[in-house]
Amino acid sequence: MFGIAIHGGAGTLPRAELDAGRERSYRAGLAAALEAGRAILAGGGSSLDAVERAVVLLEEDPLFNAGRGAVFTWEGRNELDAAIMEGAGRRAGAVCGVRHVRNPVVLARTVMEHSDYVMLSGEGAEEFALVQGIALVPNEHFRTEERWRQLERIRAGDPRVSPLTISHVGTVGAVALDSAGHLAAATSTGGMTGKRWGRIGDSPIIGAGTYADDRSCAVSATGHGESFIRAAVAHEIGARMRLAGQSLDDAVHGVVTVELGGMRAEGGVIAIDRGGRVVTAFTSEGMFRGSVVAGGDPQIAIYR
Repeated sequence: MFGIAIHGGAGTLPRAELDAGRERSYRAGLAAALEAGRAILAGGGSSLDAVERAVVLLEEDPLFNAGRGAVFTWEGRNELDAAIMEGAGRRAGAVCGVRHVRNPVVLARTVMEHSDYVMLSGEGAEEFALVQGIALVPNEHFRTEERWRQLERIRAGDPRVSPLTISHVGTVGAVALDSAGHLAAATSTGGMTGKRWGRIGDSPIIGAGTYADDRSCAVSATGHGESFIRAAVAHEIGARMRLAGQSLDDAVHGVVTVELGGMRAEGGVIAIDRGGRVVTAFTSEGMFRGSVVAGGDPQIAIYR
């Protein structure tokens, strides 16, 4: 048995603003990442390899707010965050505020496997990347004109947009169960449009936006990071399963619908348990997502 689920962010996605051509592009990007992860699992590969590969492909797709296509800070820079975790030994790695790492999820895994730390930030993380033989790229590599226009609208005080409504669409993540029964999760993001003062959201924080534990489930989140941190969303879902005996469905919906809903937080999660059951839930209008399990057909969705 194996399975994988991915997401490309959750947020306000009015159907009228997502024309047929753009929707096809989003679906194609999700499908490519999902298939890459599925192929690794079908070949007997690890859940860790599967989530890393799926997230790398989404980081390379300029439609998503991760890697190339990341949103801009108020100062006009791209600052990237990512995390990865495996459920067997609960090892984890994360990076935040990096500006020159093409695939932050790869560096996050390198932190996990080749350092004594869990999280590295900014220039220190990039110095570590160079020591580990990971080449850096100019910050301009991540720029897209669409994201720049979004920043300009925020700077101009356009009342029709806010950092919360245009940033969540694009944070990416993956969760997987491999045939050996091991779980893994990974998340990568450019954060919030117009963020200032080194703001970091939930994506690279283990237990908030990313978590995996073979005793319960693997979770990747996307949404209003401050609320997800305060609710320790990813860990809370696993803890409800492990300590309260809840099913994945009950744990996910209890945290997302009740906890986050009560905080009026926008966003969602993807999760998979050790039995291969995939559950997604979100409080927003839509969430880019996909999943596939052994012997099943791939499922790609945007709206409810």
